[in-house]
Amino acid sequence: MGKLRTDEILKRVEKEGFERVWRESARLLPKSKKKLKLVPGKGGKSHPLYNLLQRMRQSFLKLGFIEVSNPIIVDETEVYKQYGSEAPVILDRCYYLATLPRPDIGLSKVKYKEIERCGVRLTEKKTEALQKVLRDYKKGKIESDDLVEKIAEALNIPDSTATLVLSKVFPEFAALKPEPSTLTLRSHMTSAWFLTLQALRYKLELPIKLFSGDIRFRREQKEDPTHLRVHYSASCVVMDETLDVRDGEEITKAILEPLGFKRFRFVQKKVTSRYYTPGTEYESYIFHSGMNKWLEIANYGLYNPIALARYDLEYPVLNVGIGVERVASAMLGESDIRRLVFPQFYVEQALSDTEIAKMAEVEVKPQTKQGAKIQKQIISIALKHADAAAPCEFLAYEGKLLGKNVEVYVYETDVGTRLLGPAARNYIYVHDGNVLGVPESRLGREAIVRKTRKVREMGVPAGFSYLDAVASRAAAKIEEATRLGRKSVKVRVKMAKNPSDVNVKVSDVARRFIMSNNKKIEITGPVFIGVRAEIAS
Repeated sequence: MGKLRTDEILKRVEKEGFERVWRESARLLPKSKKKLKLVPGKGGKSHPLYNLLQRMRQSFLKLGFIEVSNPIIVDETEVYKQYGSEAPVILDRCYYLATLPRPDIGLSKVKYKEIERCGVRLTEKKTEALQKVLRDYKKGKIESDDLVEKIAEALNIPDSTATLVLSKVFPEFAALKPEPSTLTLRSHMTSAWFLTLQALRYKLELPIKLFSGDIRFRREQKEDPTHLRVHYSASCVVMDETLDVRDGEEITKAILEPLGFKRFRFVQKKVTSRYYTPGTEYESYIFHSGMNKWLEIANYGLYNPIALARYDLEYPVLNVGIGVERVASAMLGESDIRRLVFPQFYVEQALSDTEIAKMAEVEVKPQTKQGAKIQKQIISIALKHADAAAPCEFLAYEGKLLGKNVEVYVYETDVGTRLLGPAARNYIYVHDGNVLGVPESRLGREAIVRKTRKVREMGVPAGFSYLDAVASRAAAKIEEATRLGRKSVKVRVKMAKNPSDVNVKVSDVARRFIMSNNKKIEITGPVFIGVRAEIAS
């Protein structure tokens, strides 16, 4: 079925070790029988957050802003230059980067012996090559990903033996502990804007208008409905000879009004961040109908002249920063930002009857035009003689298939029955999360018809019957027998107890959803249909 035997794999790893199972892991992958089909426009679905980012990008571009990519990693010294005495508080919200040191490893006599215990015969040339690899790694000339390969080359051994040498002989690598640096992941786009403006101040004419829609990182104690540790900011700066802080209000409106927002509030902050000029920092609010309250989504202000001077920026700078996730939550009426950004973790799966119906399909199908014709003929003849008393047999197809002469018959041998059993003409419907096989309104016992009337009237049809699916399997089996040079083939279905009995497949996704919601898959009943084929050269 194309599935990994996960329990079996993990048991082997526990018993035999990772390295040995890894070397043989190609055998554990299912063999591919078909190529991936890339169908343009089919099944694709975008994320609402990136849809919004794209719309905001277009608005900035229409307003004459130039898009830039700002540095994500910023040294803490930049934060001190921008925030002054407030910097320690700001840095408390930052993630610092730490790295593993490159160990200085020598080759002692003990290590020589340990290497040889791993099955490696050392020579003077190999020893010198290994010493060079270790020196180059220490100096950063060899990347971590390449170390095993370089050791294997130096000692002329397989990479599996090199991995063994690395783990057994050089425990220094396993003992390494991360060492902190002064590098931080930007918590505010501002920490990068000063660097970008410094780089572009003599390259662009005033007014310089730049924007960036990108991520920022905040060391939140926890994530909740309104806070994430990683989130997006649609941020812009304008540098010009003179600027009015109220321009920030106009920019905010120009970006958000095309998204459908009409109600805004702009409130001057009582306490100004130190990278802004005192009294020039404002918070922007839009009304969130889903939460029935005003939601802060942006702020703007004029950069402090002291911070500008530290970057040799000679003109005023206006900054506007918009929280993209908060805007998206207001647009979509979502009160929990986690559900919006990470639905795979926070939103319970909800499949509509229409979606489930698309996940119920005929499993095995004929691959040739002649096979498809045989399938149609089986259905046509079976329906035409459905009520014929058994034993009976009817020719459904006579002609060529894959260059051979084929005769296909629909039959029933059980005395006292008809050619088609009562359930053969049942159709697949999805109703209230259940996958059901139900008779047509004019067929079956009256009690069953009444019981299933609601399903037929309100359910979603999958678009095929038991007979359709069985005929599809029969045609595919006849194709297969013809290819293999067989003289005859039979396909017989009596009682259906599971979807697979009538060649129906309900996807694993739909199955799990149905079972977890205490719904059912009921494709059952007396089908009683037989198809046989005689194949001649």
